[in-house]
Amino acid sequence: MTAPPSPFHRLHIHIAGPWPFITFRSYTLAGRHFIWRARDHRKGLERWARGLEHLPVPLWQTRGYNWLTGLAFAIGALLFMAGALLSLVPPHALPVPSRDVGIIFFLGSLPFTFAAYLQLFQAANASVFSVKPQDAPHQRVMVIGWQPHSAGWLSTFAQFLGTLAFNLNTWNALHTANTWRAQDIWVWTPDMVGSLLFLISGYLAYLEVSGGYWSWKPAELSWQIVFVNLMGCIAFMTGAVLSFSPERPDASWIGVVGNTHLFAGSLCFFVGALLTMREARTAASA
Repeated sequence: MTAPPSPFHRLHIHIAGPWPFITFRSYTLAGRHFIWRARDHRKGLERWARGLEHLPVPLWQTRGYNWLTGLAFAIGALLFMAGALLSLVPPHALPVPSRDVGIIFFLGSLPFTFAAYLQLFQAANASVFSVKPQDAPHQRVMVIGWQPHSAGWLSTFAQFLGTLAFNLNTWNALHTANTWRAQDIWVWTPDMVGSLLFLISGYLAYLEVSGGYWSWKPAELSWQIVFVNLMGCIAFMTGAVLSFSPERPDASWIGVVGNTHLFAGSLCFFVGALLTMREARTAASA
């Protein structure tokens, strides 16, 4: 008696993504067509699309976890927006002491770091791709992980390191002498490092969703999130460049433009965070 053919017989999986990453898979199994997207997979947004709603949901892929991540980013971005706005006010007209503006920035950096680690932990514990996820081997929980082949993990890792640099940058701003050399070493340098890491992170996240080096998909919520966050990363980068302290006094307009870019970047992150919270609320995962 001939055994019935396996559902994996002649299984063809179409893969795509910007080299060297795989961010998209398409295949047909047992007469049903499935789509796998890297970002949806690590965030647990694909469960109904792949028929996985009956499987247990890890904590880091629940609606609440994704919503909390968005909320933490929103709080951090809101505090940075407040600090940037106050920085645009002339010192004699400030409604609060100038030191309090620095404290607002430092407090804003903390929820950024918390949210960034939530995303890193989620990416570190994303399961490997399998056409039968229910049969995939159990993976031990990772604190940071190591997945250099994953655009999502690299993005969240770079972002987390960037938030640590901003923790240092905003803390040092409260305790560093107001000389050009000290400001550049202890405040501007970690600001530049953090902004560069954010830019790398933002583009990797954009690659993960785009499926290529460039895309225009304004109708897709996930694309809106990564695109507006990438715009925020670019604004943070330009703001950091403009915040360099020269040996001689700089033109006053440069500081104004730098803080305006910082506000614009923070606003982009705030919008991205709200969209992330919306995505979490409307996700089909439990």
